Amino acid sequence: MSRARPAVRWRRAGILAGVIADLVLADPRRAHPVAGFGWLATDLERFSYRDSRVAGLLHTAVLAGGVTVAAAALQCRIRSGWARAALTAAATWTALGGTTLARTGTRMADLLDAGDLDGARALLPSLCGRDPAALDEAGLARAACESVAENTSDAQVAPLLWAALAGAPGVLGYRAVNTLDAMIGNRSQRYARFGWAAARLDDVANYLPARLTGALVIGCAPLGGGSAAGAVRAWIRDAARHPSPNAGVAEASFAGALGVRLGGPTQYRHQLEIRPTLGDGAPPGPADLRRAVRLSRMVQTGALGAALVISAAGRTGRRASARS
Repeated sequence: MSRARPAVRWRRAGILAGVIADLVLADPRRAHPVAGFGWLATDLERFSYRDSRVAGLLHTAVLAGGVTVAAAALQCRIRSGWARAALTAAATWTALGGTTLARTGTRMADLLDAGDLDGARALLPSLCGRDPAALDEAGLARAACESVAENTSDAQVAPLLWAALAGAPGVLGYRAVNTLDAMIGNRSQRYARFGWAAARLDDVANYLPARLTGALVIGCAPLGGGSAAGAVRAWIRDAARHPSPNAGVAEASFAGALGVRLGGPTQYRHQLEIRPTLGDGAPPGPADLRRAVRLSRMVQTGALGAALVISAAGRTGRRASARS
């Protein structure tokens, strides 16, 4: 009990400080820790790559496991409550991306409103991995809306939930897994086998966060002029048809809440995917993208509240267990 209680006692303060840091600092343009992890993963891949699932599993285990174990070891060595809170804050800030996501989504809407398609295409890689050259205004708006929806879960809700559940090791381990999925989890010929483990582990890590995202979308939709009933309907009807068990929940609930239609042919650099349609209504435009950003911000705030409650519940549960 003596070791467990301080970790939970200061965790909420660390989570809150990490969120404030993200609001103030957003993602640094240079020397971001996640970028450093990506460089390390790329260097390791030069030696570890084989066209096999086993090689990909080892690659993922070394990187994601190494980050998690290192963070856990550091957390165990820290005795000061304030130092534990600072570690959690730094880890949470490192993993969060909600502020940058909202700013980039708003910037995309501004460019589309101004008719600057070249600028919008140049900005799109900051949101997703699609081929911007293949997209017109409608395609850019749809891609941005889908990215805002999915990354609300991946870049904000999931890190906060993992920080609440497991502190710095949980949130940094999650970010390592999610980054590896973005790097090698696609279905290109090179990574179909090598990236399998990273993709499946990311599915597991995002299972609960995606469903919390859907629930928060339902709760927040009426506050932004959206439809809670539409979010529920699209989630139940459409989410399971998406190739991702988690992105489908986030994108379908956003589509239903906003009253727009997402999905359809999706051109990535490595292949064309025919995605199912999600939600009803017309394809999104710049105004709908702005609404998606507002909804994302509300969901991000709700996720912070949920994380603080979960942290407090974990502390209460540990105390009850210790007394029994």
